[in-house]
Amino acid sequence: MYKWEKIDNNKVCLEIEVPSEEVNEALDKAYRKMVKTLSVPGFRKGKIPRKVLESRYGPEIFYNEALEILVDPAYSKAVKDCQLGPINKPEMELVQMEKDKSLIFKITVDVKPEVELGEYRGVTVKQVKKEVTPEDVDRYLSSLREQHGRLVTVDDGELQEKDLAVIDFEGVIDGEPFEGGKAENYSLEIGSGTFIKGFEEQLLGARKDEQREVKAAFPEDYTKEALAGKEAVFTVLVKEIKRPQLPELNDAFVQELTEEFSTLEEFRADVENKLKESLRNREKMSLESEIVEKVAEESKVDVPDVLVERELDNIFGEFEYYLRMQGLSLEQYGRLVEGGLEKLREERREEALKRAKANLVLDAIIKKEAIDVSPEEIEERIKEIVRNQEGVDLAQVKEQFARQGRLDIMAHEMRYRKVIDLLVENANIVEVEEEEN
Repeated sequence: MYKWEKIDNNKVCLEIEVPSEEVNEALDKAYRKMVKTLSVPGFRKGKIPRKVLESRYGPEIFYNEALEILVDPAYSKAVKDCQLGPINKPEMELVQMEKDKSLIFKITVDVKPEVELGEYRGVTVKQVKKEVTPEDVDRYLSSLREQHGRLVTVDDGELQEKDLAVIDFEGVIDGEPFEGGKAENYSLEIGSGTFIKGFEEQLLGARKDEQREVKAAFPEDYTKEALAGKEAVFTVLVKEIKRPQLPELNDAFVQELTEEFSTLEEFRADVENKLKESLRNREKMSLESEIVEKVAEESKVDVPDVLVERELDNIFGEFEYYLRMQGLSLEQYGRLVEGGLEKLREERREEALKRAKANLVLDAIIKKEAIDVSPEEIEERIKEIVRNQEGVDLAQVKEQFARQGRLDIMAHEMRYRKVIDLLVENANIVEVEEEEN
Protein backbone atom coordinates (compact mmCIF):
# COMPACT_ATOMS: atom_id res chain seq x y z
CA MET A 1 0.00 0.00 0.00
CA TYR A 2 1.29 3.47 -0.76
CA LYS A 3 0.33 7.11 -1.07
CA TRP A 4 2.22 10.02 -2.47
CA GLU A 5 2.10 13.80 -2.47
CA LYS A 6 3.71 16.44 -4.61
CA ILE A 7 6.19 18.64 -2.74
CA ASP A 8 6.95 20.99 -5.64
CA ASN A 9 6.95 20.93 -9.44
CA ASN A 10 9.09 17.84 -9.78
CA LYS A 11 9.63 16.43 -6.28
CA VAL A 12 7.34 13.90 -4.61
CA CYS A 13 7.15 12.18 -1.23
CA LEU A 14 6.03 8.57 -1.48
CA GLU A 15 4.92 6.65 1.61
CA ILE A 16 5.12 2.88 1.14
CA GLU A 17 3.72 0.18 3.42
CA VAL A 18 4.78 -3.47 3.16
CA PRO A 19 2.51 -6.07 4.88
CA SER A 20 3.72 -7.72 8.08
CA GLU A 21 3.69 -11.16 6.43
CA GLU A 22 6.33 -10.04 3.92
CA VAL A 23 8.33 -8.39 6.71
CA ASN A 24 8.42 -11.64 8.72
CA GLU A 25 9.40 -13.60 5.62
CA ALA A 26 12.26 -11.17 4.92
CA LEU A 27 13.43 -11.42 8.55
CA ASP A 28 13.47 -15.23 8.21
CA LYS A 29 15.61 -14.93 5.07
CA ALA A 30 17.91 -12.47 6.84
CA TYR A 31 18.34 -14.93 9.76
CA ARG A 32 19.15 -17.85 7.43
CA LYS A 33 21.79 -15.77 5.67
CA MET A 34 23.39 -14.16 8.71
CA VAL A 35 23.46 -17.20 10.98
CA LYS A 36 26.19 -18.64 8.75
CA THR A 37 28.53 -15.77 9.68
CA LEU A 38 27.74 -15.22 13.39
CA SER A 39 29.39 -16.88 16.41
CA VAL A 40 28.02 -17.55 19.89
CA PRO A 41 29.95 -19.60 22.50
CA GLY A 42 28.43 -23.07 22.94
CA PHE A 43 26.87 -23.21 19.48
CA ARG A 44 28.26 -24.39 16.17
CA LYS A 45 28.42 -21.71 13.44
CA GLY A 46 25.29 -21.88 11.32
CA LYS A 47 23.33 -23.76 14.01
CA ILE A 48 22.54 -20.91 16.41
CA PRO A 49 18.78 -20.65 17.11
CA ARG A 50 17.20 -17.37 16.06
CA LYS A 51 15.88 -16.67 19.56
CA VAL A 52 19.40 -16.94 20.95
CA LEU A 53 20.70 -14.39 18.44
CA GLU A 54 17.79 -12.02 19.06
CA SER A 55 18.28 -12.34 22.83
CA ARG A 56 22.03 -11.68 22.57
CA TYR A 57 22.07 -8.93 19.92
CA GLY A 58 18.47 -7.72 19.86
CA PRO A 59 15.91 -8.39 17.12
CA GLU A 60 17.27 -5.34 15.22
CA ILE A 61 20.25 -7.43 14.13
CA PHE A 62 18.27 -8.67 11.12
CA TYR A 63 16.57 -5.40 10.20
CA ASN A 64 19.17 -3.99 7.78
CA GLU A 65 19.38 -7.26 5.87
CA ALA A 66 15.57 -7.47 5.70
CA LEU A 67 15.38 -3.89 4.45
CA GLU A 68 17.81 -4.81 1.67
CA ILE A 69 15.33 -7.51 0.65
CA LEU A 70 12.14 -5.42 0.94
CA VAL A 71 12.79 -1.79 0.03
CA ASP A 72 13.91 -1.90 -3.62
CA PRO A 73 11.12 -4.19 -4.91
CA ALA A 74 8.45 -2.24 -2.98
CA TYR A 75 9.81 1.09 -4.25
CA SER A 76 10.02 -0.14 -7.86
CA LYS A 77 6.43 -1.44 -7.74
CA ALA A 78 5.14 1.80 -6.23
CA VAL A 79 6.89 3.87 -8.90
CA LYS A 80 5.39 1.71 -11.64
CA ASP A 81 1.85 1.66 -10.17
CA CYS A 82 1.85 5.43 -9.50
CA GLN A 83 3.35 6.06 -12.96
CA LEU A 84 6.13 8.20 -11.55
CA GLY A 85 9.34 8.88 -13.43
CA PRO A 86 12.26 9.18 -10.97
CA ILE A 87 15.19 11.16 -12.34
CA ASN A 88 17.71 10.86 -9.51
CA LYS A 89 18.64 8.78 -6.48
CA PRO A 90 15.82 8.64 -3.90
CA GLU A 91 16.19 9.60 -0.24
CA MET A 92 14.66 7.15 2.23
CA GLU A 93 13.25 7.79 5.70
CA LEU A 94 12.39 4.73 7.81
CA VAL A 95 9.11 5.20 9.69
CA GLN A 96 8.46 1.70 11.06
CA MET A 97 10.41 -1.57 11.03
CA GLU A 98 9.46 -4.28 13.54
CA LYS A 99 8.70 -7.98 13.65
CA ASP A 100 4.98 -8.84 13.17
CA LYS A 101 4.29 -5.28 11.99
CA SER A 102 4.14 -3.75 8.55
CA LEU A 103 7.18 -1.93 7.21
CA ILE A 104 6.56 1.76 6.55
CA PHE A 105 9.08 4.02 4.86
CA LYS A 106 9.03 7.31 2.98
CA ILE A 107 10.83 8.07 -0.24
CA THR A 108 11.58 11.61 -1.43
CA VAL A 109 12.65 11.77 -5.07
CA ASP A 110 12.74 14.12 -8.04
CA VAL A 111 10.49 12.98 -10.88
CA LYS A 112 10.01 14.04 -14.47
CA PRO A 113 8.19 17.39 -14.59
CA GLU A 114 4.89 17.83 -16.37
CA VAL A 115 5.20 18.83 -20.02
CA GLU A 116 2.76 21.15 -21.75
CA LEU A 117 2.94 19.80 -25.27
CA GLY A 118 2.65 22.13 -28.23
CA GLU A 119 1.64 21.03 -31.72
CA TYR A 120 3.84 18.10 -32.65
CA ARG A 121 2.04 16.73 -35.68
CA GLY A 122 2.57 18.64 -38.89
CA VAL A 123 5.47 20.91 -37.88
CA THR A 124 7.10 22.62 -40.86
CA VAL A 125 10.84 22.27 -41.42
CA LYS A 126 13.16 23.00 -44.33
CA GLN A 127 15.39 20.34 -45.84
CA VAL A 128 18.28 21.46 -48.01
CA LYS A 129 18.69 19.40 -51.17
CA LYS A 130 22.30 18.29 -51.57
CA GLU A 131 23.98 16.14 -54.18
CA VAL A 132 27.28 14.30 -54.31
CA THR A 133 29.38 16.00 -56.99
CA PRO A 134 32.41 14.75 -58.95
CA GLU A 135 34.45 17.22 -56.89
CA ASP A 136 33.35 15.44 -53.70
CA VAL A 137 34.59 12.13 -55.14
CA ASP A 138 37.88 13.78 -56.18
CA ARG A 139 38.41 15.15 -52.66
CA TYR A 140 37.79 11.71 -51.15
CA LEU A 141 40.25 10.06 -53.55
CA SER A 142 42.82 12.78 -52.82
CA SER A 143 42.49 12.10 -49.09
CA LEU A 144 43.13 8.40 -49.77
CA ARG A 145 46.29 9.28 -51.68
CA GLU A 146 47.49 11.43 -48.76
CA GLN A 147 46.80 8.60 -46.29
CA HIS A 148 48.88 6.20 -48.38
CA GLY A 149 51.67 8.62 -49.21
CA ARG A 150 55.26 8.06 -48.06
CA LEU A 151 57.94 10.47 -46.92
CA VAL A 152 61.03 10.88 -49.11
CA THR A 153 64.16 12.72 -48.05
CA VAL A 154 64.86 15.97 -49.88
CA ASP A 155 68.62 16.60 -50.08
CA ASP A 156 68.51 19.53 -52.51
CA GLY A 157 65.43 21.66 -52.17
CA GLU A 158 63.65 24.25 -50.04
CA LEU A 159 61.32 23.55 -47.12
CA GLN A 160 57.68 23.78 -48.22
CA GLU A 161 54.21 23.63 -46.69
CA LYS A 162 53.35 20.06 -45.51
CA ASP A 163 57.03 19.04 -45.48
CA LEU A 164 58.38 17.33 -42.36
CA ALA A 165 61.38 19.20 -40.98
CA VAL A 166 63.75 17.47 -38.54
CA ILE A 167 65.15 20.33 -36.47
CA ASP A 168 67.27 21.26 -33.47
CA PHE A 169 66.11 24.42 -31.75
CA GLU A 170 66.97 26.49 -28.70
CA GLY A 171 64.96 29.50 -27.57
CA VAL A 172 65.66 32.41 -25.25
CA ILE A 173 63.55 35.17 -23.75
CA ASP A 174 65.46 38.36 -22.92
CA GLY A 175 68.64 36.39 -23.55
CA GLU A 176 67.77 33.68 -21.01
CA PRO A 177 66.83 30.05 -21.88
CA PHE A 178 63.41 28.84 -20.67
CA GLU A 179 61.85 25.50 -19.80
CA GLY A 180 60.67 23.58 -22.89
CA GLY A 181 62.50 25.93 -25.26
CA LYS A 182 65.12 23.43 -26.43
CA ALA A 183 64.97 20.15 -28.35
CA GLU A 184 67.02 18.02 -30.74
CA ASN A 185 65.85 15.98 -33.75
CA TYR A 186 62.31 17.30 -33.41
CA SER A 187 59.99 16.34 -36.29
CA LEU A 188 57.79 19.31 -37.22
CA GLU A 189 55.19 19.29 -40.00
CA ILE A 190 55.26 22.73 -41.59
CA GLY A 191 51.79 24.27 -41.59
CA SER A 192 50.44 22.01 -38.85
CA GLY A 193 50.17 24.87 -36.35
CA THR A 194 51.99 22.77 -33.75
CA PHE A 195 54.31 25.57 -32.67
CA ILE A 196 53.43 29.12 -31.67
CA LYS A 197 52.16 31.41 -34.41
CA GLY A 198 54.86 32.60 -36.81
CA PHE A 199 57.44 29.93 -35.96
CA GLU A 200 56.73 27.50 -38.80
CA GLU A 201 56.19 30.22 -41.41
CA GLN A 202 59.70 31.60 -40.84
CA LEU A 203 61.22 28.23 -41.74
CA LEU A 204 59.68 28.16 -45.24
CA GLY A 205 62.37 28.21 -47.93
CA ALA A 206 65.10 26.88 -45.63
CA ARG A 207 67.44 24.22 -46.99
CA LYS A 208 69.05 21.20 -45.35
CA ASP A 209 71.78 22.13 -42.78
CA GLU A 210 70.65 25.76 -42.85
CA GLN A 211 70.44 27.64 -39.54
CA ARG A 212 67.85 30.37 -39.01
CA GLU A 213 66.89 32.81 -36.30
CA VAL A 214 63.16 32.74 -35.63
CA LYS A 215 61.28 35.33 -33.57
CA ALA A 216 57.82 34.47 -32.27
CA ALA A 217 55.60 35.60 -29.39
CA PHE A 218 53.68 33.31 -27.09
CA PRO A 219 49.94 34.10 -27.03
CA GLU A 220 48.53 36.14 -24.14
CA ASP A 221 46.42 33.18 -22.97
CA TYR A 222 49.26 30.63 -23.16
CA THR A 223 48.88 27.80 -20.63
CA LYS A 224 52.25 28.52 -18.97
CA GLU A 225 51.73 31.94 -17.38
CA ALA A 226 55.47 32.65 -17.19
CA LEU A 227 55.66 32.55 -21.02
CA ALA A 228 52.30 34.19 -21.86
CA GLY A 229 52.74 37.23 -24.12
CA LYS A 230 56.55 36.98 -24.12
CA GLU A 231 58.60 37.20 -27.33
CA ALA A 232 61.17 34.44 -27.81
CA VAL A 233 64.13 34.16 -30.16
CA PHE A 234 64.90 30.65 -31.43
CA THR A 235 68.05 29.40 -33.10
CA VAL A 236 66.83 26.65 -35.44
CA LEU A 237 68.95 24.17 -37.42
CA VAL A 238 67.18 22.32 -40.23
CA LYS A 239 68.87 18.91 -40.19
CA GLU A 240 66.61 17.04 -42.60
CA ILE A 241 63.69 17.67 -44.95
CA LYS A 242 61.14 14.96 -45.72
CA ARG A 243 58.42 15.46 -48.28
CA PRO A 244 55.18 13.47 -48.76
CA GLN A 245 55.18 11.57 -52.06
CA LEU A 246 51.67 10.59 -53.13
CA PRO A 247 50.91 7.47 -55.17
CA GLU A 248 49.53 7.84 -58.68
CA LEU A 249 45.75 7.61 -58.88
CA ASN A 250 45.44 4.63 -61.24
CA ASP A 251 44.35 0.99 -61.43
CA ALA A 252 47.49 -0.20 -59.62
CA PHE A 253 46.71 2.09 -56.65
CA VAL A 254 43.15 0.72 -56.47
CA GLN A 255 44.44 -2.87 -56.54
CA GLU A 256 46.73 -2.09 -53.59
CA LEU A 257 43.79 -0.67 -51.64
CA THR A 258 41.24 -3.42 -52.20
CA GLU A 259 40.70 -6.82 -53.75
CA GLU A 260 37.08 -5.94 -54.54
CA PHE A 261 37.88 -3.72 -57.54
CA SER A 262 40.54 -3.87 -60.21
CA THR A 263 40.03 -0.55 -62.04
CA LEU A 264 39.90 3.08 -60.98
CA GLU A 265 36.58 3.49 -62.80
CA GLU A 266 34.92 0.73 -60.74
CA PHE A 267 36.39 2.05 -57.49
CA ARG A 268 35.31 5.61 -58.26
CA ALA A 269 31.72 4.45 -58.87
CA ASP A 270 31.74 2.60 -55.53
CA VAL A 271 33.10 5.67 -53.73
CA GLU A 272 30.34 7.79 -55.26
CA ASN A 273 27.66 5.34 -54.09
CA LYS A 274 29.07 5.23 -50.56
CA LEU A 275 29.28 9.02 -50.40
CA LYS A 276 25.64 9.21 -51.51
CA GLU A 277 24.61 6.72 -48.82
CA SER A 278 26.58 8.65 -46.20
CA LEU A 279 24.95 11.91 -47.33
CA ARG A 280 21.46 10.36 -47.09
CA ASN A 281 22.19 9.16 -43.55
CA ARG A 282 23.47 12.58 -42.49
CA GLU A 283 20.46 14.30 -44.04
CA LYS A 284 18.11 11.89 -42.26
CA MET A 285 19.77 12.52 -38.89
CA SER A 286 19.81 16.27 -39.49
CA LEU A 287 16.12 16.31 -40.46
CA GLU A 288 15.12 14.26 -37.41
CA SER A 289 17.16 16.51 -35.13
CA GLU A 290 15.56 19.65 -36.60
CA ILE A 291 12.04 18.26 -36.23
CA VAL A 292 12.62 17.20 -32.61
CA GLU A 293 14.13 20.62 -31.83
CA LYS A 294 11.14 22.37 -33.41
CA VAL A 295 8.66 20.23 -31.48
CA ALA A 296 10.56 20.89 -28.24
CA GLU A 297 10.51 24.65 -28.88
CA GLU A 298 6.71 24.51 -29.21
CA SER A 299 6.38 22.78 -25.80
CA LYS A 300 6.72 24.15 -22.28
CA VAL A 301 8.51 22.43 -19.40
CA ASP A 302 10.72 23.42 -16.48
CA VAL A 303 13.83 21.28 -16.95
CA PRO A 304 15.35 20.16 -13.62
CA ASP A 305 19.05 20.90 -13.11
CA VAL A 306 19.76 17.22 -12.46
CA LEU A 307 18.75 16.36 -16.05
CA VAL A 308 20.84 19.19 -17.49
CA GLU A 309 23.87 17.97 -15.52
CA ARG A 310 23.24 14.42 -16.73
CA GLU A 311 23.17 15.59 -20.35
CA LEU A 312 26.37 17.55 -19.77
CA ASP A 313 27.96 14.33 -18.51
CA ASN A 314 26.76 12.57 -21.68
CA ILE A 315 28.16 15.34 -23.91
CA PHE A 316 31.55 15.19 -22.21
CA GLY A 317 31.50 11.40 -22.33
CA GLU A 318 31.08 11.57 -26.10
CA PHE A 319 33.78 14.25 -26.33
CA GLU A 320 36.18 12.22 -24.18
CA TYR A 321 35.72 9.19 -26.45
CA TYR A 322 36.59 11.38 -29.47
CA LEU A 323 39.67 12.80 -27.70
CA ARG A 324 40.92 9.32 -26.76
CA MET A 325 40.72 8.37 -30.44
CA GLN A 326 43.17 11.25 -30.98
CA GLY A 327 45.43 10.08 -28.16
CA LEU A 328 44.36 12.79 -25.70
CA SER A 329 42.55 12.62 -22.35
CA LEU A 330 39.82 15.02 -21.25
CA GLU A 331 42.02 16.26 -18.41
CA GLN A 332 44.89 17.00 -20.80
CA TYR A 333 42.56 18.88 -23.12
CA GLY A 334 41.21 20.89 -20.19
CA ARG A 335 44.73 22.06 -19.34
CA LEU A 336 45.26 23.26 -22.91
CA VAL A 337 42.22 25.55 -23.16
CA GLU A 338 41.60 28.84 -21.41
CA GLY A 339 39.32 28.45 -18.43
CA GLY A 340 39.73 24.68 -18.34
CA LEU A 341 36.96 22.10 -18.19
CA GLU A 342 34.71 24.28 -16.01
CA LYS A 343 34.45 26.93 -18.72
CA LEU A 344 33.94 24.27 -21.41
CA ARG A 345 31.15 22.74 -19.33
CA GLU A 346 29.45 26.11 -18.94
CA GLU A 347 29.72 26.76 -22.69
CA ARG A 348 27.91 23.48 -23.42
CA ARG A 349 25.16 24.01 -20.83
CA GLU A 350 22.70 25.49 -23.34
CA GLU A 351 23.13 22.46 -25.60
CA ALA A 352 22.58 20.15 -22.62
CA LEU A 353 19.43 22.06 -21.67
CA LYS A 354 18.04 21.62 -25.20
CA ARG A 355 18.83 17.90 -25.15
CA ALA A 356 17.19 17.40 -21.75
CA LYS A 357 14.08 19.33 -22.81
CA ALA A 358 13.81 17.37 -26.07
CA ASN A 359 13.98 14.07 -24.16
CA LEU A 360 11.23 15.17 -21.76
CA VAL A 361 9.04 16.24 -24.67
CA LEU A 362 9.61 12.94 -26.50
CA ASP A 363 8.72 11.04 -23.32
CA ALA A 364 5.51 13.06 -23.01
CA ILE A 365 4.54 12.29 -26.63
CA ILE A 366 5.30 8.59 -26.10
CA LYS A 367 2.92 8.64 -23.13
CA LYS A 368 0.20 10.59 -24.94
CA GLU A 369 0.38 8.42 -28.06
CA ALA A 370 0.60 5.23 -25.96
CA ILE A 371 3.71 4.16 -27.87
CA ASP A 372 5.08 0.87 -26.61
CA VAL A 373 7.25 -2.03 -27.67
CA SER A 374 5.94 -5.59 -27.72
CA PRO A 375 7.90 -8.65 -26.48
CA GLU A 376 7.90 -9.87 -30.10
CA GLU A 377 9.60 -6.65 -31.25
CA ILE A 378 12.21 -7.00 -28.50
CA GLU A 379 12.89 -10.59 -29.55
CA GLU A 380 13.21 -9.57 -33.20
CA ARG A 381 15.72 -6.90 -32.20
CA ILE A 382 17.79 -9.45 -30.28
CA LYS A 383 17.72 -11.73 -33.33
CA GLU A 384 19.16 -8.87 -35.41
CA ILE A 385 21.96 -8.38 -32.89
CA VAL A 386 23.01 -12.06 -32.87
CA ARG A 387 22.13 -12.80 -36.52
CA ASN A 388 25.73 -13.29 -37.70
CA GLN A 389 26.93 -15.09 -34.56
CA GLU A 390 27.08 -18.86 -34.88
CA GLY A 391 26.00 -21.22 -32.10
CA VAL A 392 24.26 -18.53 -30.07
CA ASP A 393 21.28 -19.57 -27.94
CA LEU A 394 18.64 -16.85 -28.28
CA ALA A 395 16.99 -17.67 -24.94
CA GLN A 396 20.33 -17.44 -23.12
CA VAL A 397 21.14 -14.09 -24.75
CA LYS A 398 17.71 -12.76 -23.79
CA GLU A 399 18.19 -13.93 -20.19
CA GLN A 400 21.63 -12.34 -20.06
CA PHE A 401 20.29 -9.05 -21.44
CA ALA A 402 17.51 -9.11 -18.82
CA ARG A 403 20.06 -9.59 -15.99
CA GLN A 404 22.17 -6.73 -17.29
CA GLY A 405 19.17 -4.40 -17.67
CA ARG A 406 19.76 -4.19 -21.42
CA LEU A 407 16.20 -5.18 -22.31
CA ASP A 408 14.84 -2.03 -20.65
CA ILE A 409 17.45 0.10 -22.43
CA MET A 410 16.60 -1.58 -25.72
CA ALA A 411 12.86 -0.99 -25.25
CA HIS A 412 13.54 2.66 -24.36
CA GLU A 413 15.60 3.19 -27.54
CA MET A 414 12.95 1.47 -29.67
CA ARG A 415 10.18 3.70 -28.24
CA TYR A 416 12.31 6.74 -29.08
CA ARG A 417 12.80 5.40 -32.62
CA LYS A 418 9.03 5.01 -32.98
CA VAL A 419 8.19 8.48 -31.70
CA ILE A 420 10.79 10.14 -33.95
CA ASP A 421 9.42 8.20 -36.95
CA LEU A 422 5.93 9.42 -35.99
CA LEU A 423 7.11 13.05 -35.93
CA VAL A 424 8.90 12.71 -39.28
CA GLU A 425 5.93 10.99 -40.95
CA ASN A 426 3.61 13.81 -39.87
CA ALA A 427 6.01 16.70 -40.51
CA ASN A 428 5.60 19.17 -43.34
CA ILE A 429 9.03 18.95 -45.01
CA VAL A 430 9.82 21.75 -47.48
CA GLU A 431 12.76 21.01 -49.79
CA VAL A 432 14.88 24.06 -50.61
CA GLU A 433 18.05 24.69 -52.58
CA GLU A 434 21.18 25.32 -50.53
CA GLU A 435 21.43 28.96 -51.68
CA GLU A 436 17.79 29.55 -50.76
CA ASN A 437 18.36 28.21 -47.26
